[in-house]
Amino acid sequence: MAKSPYDTDLDRTPANFQPLTPLQFLERAASVFPDHTAIVHGQLRRSYRDFYARARRLASALTKRGITKNDTVAAVLANTPAMLEAHYGVPMAGAVLNAINTRLDAATVGFILDHADAKVLITDREFSKAVKEALSLAKVKPLVIDYDDPEFSGGGERLGGLEYEDFLKDGDPEFAWQVPGDEWDAISLNYTSGTTGDPKGVVYHHRGAYLLAMGNVITTAMPAHPVYLWTLPMFHCNGWCFPWTVSIVAGTHVCLRAVRAAAMYDAIAEHKVTHLCGAPIVMSTLLNARPEEKKPISHQVNFATAAAPPPEAVLAGMKSAGFNVTHVYGLTEVYGPATVNDWHSAWDELPPAEQAAKKARQGVRYPVLEALDVRDPDTMQQVAHDGQTLGEVMFRGNVVMKGYLKNKSATEKSLAGGWFHSGDLGVIHPDGYIQLKDRSKDIIISGGENISSIEVEDALYKHPAVQAAAVVAKADEKWGETPCAFVELKPGQSASADELVAWCRKNLAGYKVPKYVVFTELPKTSTGKIQKFKLRDMTKDV
Repeated sequence: MAKSPYDTDLDRTPANFQPLTPLQFLERAASVFPDHTAIVHGQLRRSYRDFYARARRLASALTKRGITKNDTVAAVLANTPAMLEAHYGVPMAGAVLNAINTRLDAATVGFILDHADAKVLITDREFSKAVKEALSLAKVKPLVIDYDDPEFSGGGERLGGLEYEDFLKDGDPEFAWQVPGDEWDAISLNYTSGTTGDPKGVVYHHRGAYLLAMGNVITTAMPAHPVYLWTLPMFHCNGWCFPWTVSIVAGTHVCLRAVRAAAMYDAIAEHKVTHLCGAPIVMSTLLNARPEEKKPISHQVNFATAAAPPPEAVLAGMKSAGFNVTHVYGLTEVYGPATVNDWHSAWDELPPAEQAAKKARQGVRYPVLEALDVRDPDTMQQVAHDGQTLGEVMFRGNVVMKGYLKNKSATEKSLAGGWFHSGDLGVIHPDGYIQLKDRSKDIIISGGENISSIEVEDALYKHPAVQAAAVVAKADEKWGETPCAFVELKPGQSASADELVAWCRKNLAGYKVPKYVVFTELPKTSTGKIQKFKLRDMTKDV
């Protein structure tokens, strides 16, 4: 059969096809809005002209040191200008950015440096103690560049022979970086939390980073020149791709080294912050701030939250405080958030409790995600859209990772059947919105009945004295497993275990009520996620 003229006469050329990359977002912003403030950090104000020039200096300096395509440049940095520059400068050199969790122990950092074969490490002096030990444990010997942040006054040892600003001086601000030859090329490497063994390295490509960054603009309704507050760690899924997103609309990054209530309120009031992201713990920090830490908010602030579904009481509190909360959901393997709880105006007429229940759903796919479903992981068939039938949440599309670095078997397993398997259990409601019920490992099976830990936690959060709650399974001779609740109380509030059990009994079926209640500070990751694997260990002593 002869080929169609659509195939033979219309060729792909440089004039009509360019690989997608988020790096061009910064180039455009610097070209169109060179004098607009791109970065605020303490007293520092940096324009888009300077931001772009410094990113090119970084790329140039790395290239002069022999860094080339697919070399790994690791970064142990707080939410600082250097981290923003690395998101552009490293891939402009053709290299792959590996932003490392600043709260990991030395052994894990050492493992990551070795597994990623890091050629360069840019490290903030605040984290020098753990990084120094990690370097002593690692087999690789990367070029170490110390970052002295003027907003950090806590000292810290210099570990390398180069300071970041001196390193940049060796770079060319007019460095002629190139768009990647293939948009499938790796742009960054992010390691999972590794709660069940060594962490896995999730590889992102330029195409996915470009699309997810675009999706963030649409999903969070970002106008021109938004002001974005960095409460989400940039090491977490590359800050959900927002280091690239903000450049699309020539916005302002407001850097924040540490997430503290007073600092957040000060930044929101001073810089008129329009957008921020974070786990529910960030919302709790804002809502439970001391009166002297709070500042009046005269404008609407858009807050995108992920992780566990926000408790209804927290959502209601955020709304009354002036925050518009959008619930998103995703994983490291899908570049951060890939679903959004798109709001319907008709829902505005619902009672507050029903609105909050709608808000707690994970929702529908991002515009840049091709498919989202809940399926039976064994048969790969769709579950009923009844809001009751459990299945595994699965993703398909251009914002799914390339795979796990040096781990073909795990990659093939996670992408089996043409879908990314999230490991999260959920349901689909009749309107097509998905809702998480639990991680597959977090479902409590008591006497043959499945108990969603999220449902029990939501009941606990509604108690006025509860600040945070997590429910896990505790071994039980009679039932196999029974719910065990770990609770943090709000400052100045009190409640007994019996009181909370009675509260749950009013709001839950009897078999779902926690048999044990433990008052303690909940162990959390650096992104605010509660570490349930630690709580499961703690149940042995309850």
